[in-house]
Amino acid sequence: MEDTYQIVEVAVDYAFNGRFVLDFYQYLKSNKIRRVEIEQFIESSTATNLNNMILELESYLKGNDKQMCEAYGYLTKPQATEIKEYLYHILEDAWRYSRERRPGRPKKKTK
Repeated sequence: MEDTYQIVEVAVDYAFNGRFVLDFYQYLKSNKIRRVEIEQFIESSTATNLNNMILELESYLKGNDKQMCEAYGYLTKPQATEIKEYLYHILEDAWRYSRERRPGRPKKKTK
């Protein structure tokens, strides 16, 4: 599971350099991560930091927080928007995978 945290942190670093390399949902499926592990990730400091970065980028995009404008001023608005959406997509993938890995029978598809 530590690999998952490392992969997400490296993907965030790449994102700030303009490279969006991680399809987190596909990573979770291909490595058959257990639901318990993804729940731990969702509650982890890594996921909290992702959420905080998203909020900071939103504040920067609105332009009402001088400190955020100073911190993320090197990014253009389109770059900041793209990074924010990418980070949110990582969290969404974790939530979606967690929902799909719930115990119980899958629903039958009707014809």
